[in-house]
Amino acid sequence: MNLASMKKNQFMIRTVNLSKIFRTEMVETTALHEVNFKVSKGEFVAIMGPSGCGKSTLLNILGLLDNSDSGEYYFEGIDVSGFGEKQRTNLRKGNIGFIFQSFNLIDELTIFENVELPLLAMKVPMAERKVRVEEILDQMRIGHRRSHFPRQLSGGQQQRAAIARALITSPKLILADEPTGNLDSSNGEQVMQLLEEMNAAGTTIIMVTHSLNHAERAHRIVNLFDGNLVMERSEKVFESINRVV
Repeated sequence: MNLASMKKNQFMIRTVNLSKIFRTEMVETTALHEVNFKVSKGEFVAIMGPSGCGKSTLLNILGLLDNSDSGEYYFEGIDVSGFGEKQRTNLRKGNIGFIFQSFNLIDELTIFENVELPLLAMKVPMAERKVRVEEILDQMRIGHRRSHFPRQLSGGQQQRAAIARALITSPKLILADEPTGNLDSSNGEQVMQLLEEMNAAGTTIIMVTHSLNHAERAHRIVNLFDGNLVMERSEKVFESINRVV
């Protein structure tokens, strides 16, 4: 492999002129316009911008929940731009975890069962599932709530359960969409500490947030406006960027 190829493939995520347009009978809205974006393995990147600027749209495309209309998206050097739904689903398994502002826990399932779901999708044996779920719930400090239902937990506990579900498959990438948006300052701080611990352990994190205070705890801040990437700035030194090992 030559030097140029090594540099090209060092990024976990790379987009080239990524665009997305939403159309109705009366309106055409450009959600993303030729976005060029790179994230190195092990980075913690915050995405900021006003409501409706394209942050969540970008996160959905990076998480393979949606496709762009044009442009290229490389995940670990593989062009996934044209992947169909089945291919996207298979690639997400074990590679990408999601944390949402609204938690997205299933009310009819216990906390244990909610966290177990990704392992069921991956057909992990029952005995291994039990061990892994128990371990992650204890790590998130909600092991004592394993048999409770989401509505019986506080907002902070529900978000820790959502983080446990995102981490249960040991994904390479975590996508967090306003993970502290529905929490008070104390619980929000706990979630940020958990994200920093995950990143320190090697997980790549991309977080959408409206909080500058939380964004400044990432390695880098990316600003979007009207679907355009308008500014990037580094908040911390990230030594592995542009390094060829």
